[in-house]
Amino acid sequence: MRAVVQRVSRAQVTVNGEISGQIGRGLLVLLGVSTSDSEAEAEYLAGKIAGLRIFEDQDGKMNLSVAEAGGAILAVSQFTLYGDTRGGRRPSFIAAARPEQARKLYEYFVERLSSRNINVQTGVFQAEMEILLVKDGPVTFILDSPAKQPPAA
Repeated sequence: MRAVVQRVSRAQVTVNGEISGQIGRGLLVLLGVSTSDSEAEAEYLAGKIAGLRIFEDQDGKMNLSVAEAGGAILAVSQFTLYGDTRGGRRPSFIAAARPEQARKLYEYFVERLSSRNINVQTGVFQAEMEILLVKDGPVTFILDSPAKQPPAA
């Protein structure tokens, strides 16, 4: 499982001209699910993202989690995070989970975030979405579940 996490001042996702989710200060999380992922990966990433200390405290240090900073999360499923472009100009999505598996794990991920008393808004799974965001920082991290992480240096 892979997530692109962006600290935002505000973000929203629109489907067919209707806002399906919007937040003020918080995190925009783009979530990709691979064929080898399970609930364990979703649980790991939900915990990692909820606990990331990437909001500034009173001393200007990145020392607060999204909940401690009073923020929210906008979670959007994005299968293209598993697009492989090494073989040519057209991405291969063979590593991306099929929609049935991806939906189940995306929804589980959202539920695990919500269970940590975080306001979580979402996009619409498999829909054409427009995402508007105002990055705060900019602060962006790419997180992979443990099986997909390179060894620590």
